[in-house]
Amino acid sequence: MILVLSPAKTLDHRTPPTVAECSQPLLLEHAQILVDRLRRLSPAELASLMKISDQLAVLNATRYAEWARPFTPANAKQAVLAFNGDVYDGLDAASLSADDLHFAQARLRILSGLYGVLRPLDLMQPYRLEMGSRLLNERGRDLYAFWGERITAAVEDAVRAAAASVLLNLASEEYFRALLPQRLSVPVVQPVFEDWSGGRFRVVSFFAKRARGLMARFVIVNRLSEVAALEDFDSDGYAYAGPGATPGVLLFRRRR
Repeated sequence: MILVLSPAKTLDHRTPPTVAECSQPLLLEHAQILVDRLRRLSPAELASLMKISDQLAVLNATRYAEWARPFTPANAKQAVLAFNGDVYDGLDAASLSADDLHFAQARLRILSGLYGVLRPLDLMQPYRLEMGSRLLNERGRDLYAFWGERITAAVEDAVRAAAASVLLNLASEEYFRALLPQRLSVPVVQPVFEDWSGGRFRVVSFFAKRARGLMARFVIVNRLSEVAALEDFDSDGYAYAGPGATPGVLLFRRRR
C-alpha cells in the first residue's frame, strides 16, 4: 500500500528534528526551476498569486531569495516533521519510532506544489506554493502543467519498489488532481470521513483533515498492506461504515 498526503501551509522549522536520518527530494532539479521563476515576482505579485497578506508575501519572497542548495540539516528539515497542519497533528510524526519512519519512507508520499513529491525524510526548505496556484511557467499556465506526468511517475516508482497493490488517497482534491490515476498500475482507494452534524452525516473539513493524518499513522504503525485491514480503523471514535456510492470510496463515520 502506498499512501499520498497533501502538504500543510503551516511549517515548523524551529523545533529540532527527532531523527538525524534524512534524504534529498527526488525532483529537486524541477523545484529549482520554480524557485527561479518565483524569485522574479515582487511581494505584491506573490500576494496576488497566492491570495495571501502583504506580510506573508514578504515572508515568502524572503524564503525564495534564501532558498539554496545543497539541502543539509543546517538549512532544511525533514518534510514530515516540518509540516504542521491538521493532517500532521493527526499523523504526529514526531512520536513515530525510527522503524515507523523507515516504513513511511518507503510507502508515504507527500504531494507538493514546489517539490512535486516528498518522502517523509526528504529535507525541505520552507516555502508556500499551493498546487492550485496559477503560476505561469515554461511548461504551461499552472503547476498541473508544470508537473505533468512527473508526480505520477514518482508515485508509480514507489508503488513498484514496494510491490504495493493499492494507492491510498489521503490527499485533498486539489493535490490529488496532480496525479493521473489511469497511469498507475494499481487501483486507488479513498477514505471519506464524515461526522454527525446538523442532523446528518457530512464531511467537516477540520475533522476530515485530522482523520486523514490519523489513518496514515494507523497504516504506518500497523504496517498495513491490504485494504481490508483499513476497516479496523477506529481512531478518535471513527468506525467503518461500508463502501461509498462511488467505486473505491470507503466511508468512516463518527458521532461526537
